[in-house]
Amino acid sequence: MERPLKVFSGRSNPALARSIAEALDLPLGKSTTQKFANDNLFVRFEESLREADVFIVQSLTPPVQDHLFELLMMIDAAKGASAHRVTAVIPYFSYARSDKKDEPRISITARLIADLIETAGADRVLTMTLHSPQVHGFFKIPLDHLSAETVIANHFATRLEELENAVVVATDAGGIKRASAVAKRLSLPLAFIEKERITDTQVEARSLVGEVRGKIALIVDDEVSTAGSLVKAAETLLEHGAREVYAAVAHGVYVGPALERIEQSPIREVAATDTCPPPDPLPEKFKVLPVGPLFAEAIWRIHRGESVSALFR
Repeated sequence: MERPLKVFSGRSNPALARSIAEALDLPLGKSTTQKFANDNLFVRFEESLREADVFIVQSLTPPVQDHLFELLMMIDAAKGASAHRVTAVIPYFSYARSDKKDEPRISITARLIADLIETAGADRVLTMTLHSPQVHGFFKIPLDHLSAETVIANHFATRLEELENAVVVATDAGGIKRASAVAKRLSLPLAFIEKERITDTQVEARSLVGEVRGKIALIVDDEVSTAGSLVKAAETLLEHGAREVYAAVAHGVYVGPALERIEQSPIREVAATDTCPPPDPLPEKFKVLPVGPLFAEAIWRIHRGESVSALFR
């Protein structure tokens, strides 16, 4: 007998969870999360999970700590309710940035979060476009790592009329592999900006490797947070003769001055998937790339014991 498939949502991105459930032709599971007067969280599932294959959708978006702890409590509650298997679906894993000890006396927090998720009782994890792919290795349980590159490439292919006169740009050396995958899918040349990060919100462009003069520059990155790096990259490309600048990222976090910076910048358009809730209302310069169907297909393959990597061939 096939075990029932159930999809639940935390409070971080219920719209994406509903999109996933709809693509699976399933009702979104019922659960309750409350915060008591003393700031404690309370989580309860409102239906039976016994012997079910449970998927809990929760992005680590602000307030990150609340959403993380809610996820841990939901995993623990599901295991306590005799779920057969619990998969933590974390479309945006924000702590993937904390992947190494690059300063004295700091936590490698991505590894700590992996340990917490495992201790809570998760049997596997499904995520998308980790800032540092090596975070995959911090988990001792299976992790399926989806890529937004196909979604981004399809967006550019259908959005731009002069795609043949474009160049894909990585905002730093660390993003070359990601941008290269998009460039390969679109049969376009690649360029990258060599930069130095001065502070968490301030970067300085050192040089540009590749030819952008007279071309449409397509910036590809894993996420946009305060948009400081993105806007600086666009300015650098225009200084080197690019005709126009477009951008597409896996995760549109958009914190602090991000929306205002992008609105006032020379960037023609910024597209991001809906792993993080999009701005509401959505400004004209911003586009949303839905990934609910992609997550739904991955969930269905996991449920059926089929290959997830086959999605990207």
